[in-house]
Amino acid sequence: MTSDKCDFLEGSKNRIGAMLTSNVTRSAGEENVTRTEIGCGYVSVVFPITMMATGMVGNSLALILVYISYRKKENRRKKSFLLCIGSLALTDLFGQLLTSPIVISVYRADLRWERIDSSGNLCAFFGVCMTTFGLCALFMASAMAMERATAITNPHWYSNHMKTSVTKQTLVVIWCLVLLFALLPVAGVGKYTRQWPGTWCFISTGDREGPGNSFFAFTFALLGIFSLLVTVSCNVVTIRGLIVRCKTKSGTSQASKHWERLTTETVIQLMGIMCVLLVCWSPLLVLMLRMISTQVSSHECNSSPESSHPNSVRDVQLDCNFFLTAIRLASLNQILDPWVYLLLREILLRKFCLVANAVSNCSIEDQKGTQTARDALNKQNQESLQKSQSNT
Repeated sequence: MTSDKCDFLEGSKNRIGAMLTSNVTRSAGEENVTRTEIGCGYVSVVFPITMMATGMVGNSLALILVYISYRKKENRRKKSFLLCIGSLALTDLFGQLLTSPIVISVYRADLRWERIDSSGNLCAFFGVCMTTFGLCALFMASAMAMERATAITNPHWYSNHMKTSVTKQTLVVIWCLVLLFALLPVAGVGKYTRQWPGTWCFISTGDREGPGNSFFAFTFALLGIFSLLVTVSCNVVTIRGLIVRCKTKSGTSQASKHWERLTTETVIQLMGIMCVLLVCWSPLLVLMLRMISTQVSSHECNSSPESSHPNSVRDVQLDCNFFLTAIRLASLNQILDPWVYLLLREILLRKFCLVANAVSNCSIEDQKGTQTARDALNKQNQESLQKSQSNT
């Protein structure tokens, strides 16, 4: 079986078994693409460039809309929610701006991290950013889910106690606690390592030799899963409360129809939020727990493993490939957040409701037209019958 050569980080020319070797093809005027032979697909600089551009556009639009809405006097009751949305968009935007340029620079350096980071400090900075902005986004999503659930299930307590000052304090606490947790490897608890294919740094999942490595990685995965469970549970409670209130307010009045429309929009939005969070974050968190239990780390793909058994080598590489896909999905959440929380509701959902109302109105008008025609025909038949009776 023939195999190509692959350039890994640190200038390593070691082969990871006969089934792992690959070749890095580069030509003038073409983008850098790394291909592996066992189904890793390919790693391209197009991914970070596209994600950074789309993330900046979406989050910038969200920040502009939040600022405009926050300045309006009629949106005083929504200011807590707008603060959360704005903070989430700002967090996602900074996460893209601080990490994506580093990834692009590594691609431009032919996937050799040491060319741009000879000291190794940039890897620790990258890992801190990944951990901080990832967990902040998850905990902010949980905070907003709890805020919505409280507003629906206990509106009187919410109107009396939920102030913008409380929201600001909560956001500051989330930022500070998550940042302190992300700095634990800098203090010696846990470790950030370069991950396959050597363009990014993250928590070391399978290294149990360092102090607190397994504890730090396991805690990160556990906090992420806990945040997902809280968000999904609160959104389910909110959906149930909305449906119950919609049934109690059912009627033919304009207020009832407005409440039904608002309930439909909110339910669709919450379902979208839950789907996006689960699809983007569940693979990474579950895979981290699996790699911790099997003592496999993604950075092992960048060096020669102790065992040269083909099956063992293949398993390690597959885990590395899945880990790269999982982290891309988690990064995709930073792009989708402004759309599922704000932009989708402001644009697409309103268009959907307009179309639904138009279809509904057309069907009602058709029914009215049909009924009118039937009434006219019945009236004409009655008149002809009366005339025939009078003639007789």
